[in-house]
Amino acid sequence: MRSSVGGPVAEQGEHNPTISLGPRIVSSGGFDALYREGMGLIEEVASYLDSQGRIESRVLPREAGFLYATESMRLTTRLMQIASWLLLQRAVNEGEISRENARAEKEKVKFSATPSERGGPGYDQLPTQLRGFIDKGDRLFDRVTQLDLLERGSVPVQPELAANGIADQFNRLRAAFSDR
Repeated sequence: MRSSVGGPVAEQGEHNPTISLGPRIVSSGGFDALYREGMGLIEEVASYLDSQGRIESRVLPREAGFLYATESMRLTTRLMQIASWLLLQRAVNEGEISRENARAEKEKVKFSATPSERGGPGYDQLPTQLRGFIDKGDRLFDRVTQLDLLERGSVPVQPELAANGIADQFNRLRAAFSDR
């Protein structure tokens, strides 16, 4: 049997191996842009926390000062987790280590959950630049965790992911081919 575009289509009951697109997407040129963005953000945050952020934190009220310390540690921890993932994935993409070895190493670096809500007492008093870095870090973290799931071949089908273009396309492909 042939599809409408001329390619072969497996008959029902035939062995039809699934092609995993996740590893291909993670090793694509889009990964290079994500890598540069992630490493750039890490450098920006480190520079900020070591200079301007240190100055800004000294003038905060006590409650906001405590929150500053908490949020800056949470941010740097998350960025280091992202850096580990990005470096391992780059090593795979460049053929320095196998996908299996990278997966074993990635298992050692557990992603901490992104808080579902930001805010609370003193949050509005945090420096604008720190809050901006927190937002950027959260968005980058979400993208990396989605790529990690995609690379593993376990992207969940969730309604809230439907707004994400790639996840939406995968959901549509799953729906189209789930009956075959």
